[in-house]
Amino acid sequence: MTSTPDAPEHDGSDLAELRAEIDELKAIPHEEIVNPLPHNLEEREPEAEPTDAIGSEDWDAPEEPAHS
Repeated sequence: MTSTPDAPEHDGSDLAELRAEIDELKAIPHEEIVNPLPHNLEEREPEAEPTDAIGSEDWDAPEEPAHS
């Protein structure tokens, strides 16, 4: 870059803020940038509950009477 009396040579001091923003964006995982998950959806996500293993159900067990 050429400097003139009207435009002194640029020292890059105003680029520090831009560099900080670039570093902040680089810290975000690629998947989060490409396919972001809304934070409120993440909060509403249900908790997993334990279930019986597939095939472990006893079909020959006597049926429990229904409560009315």
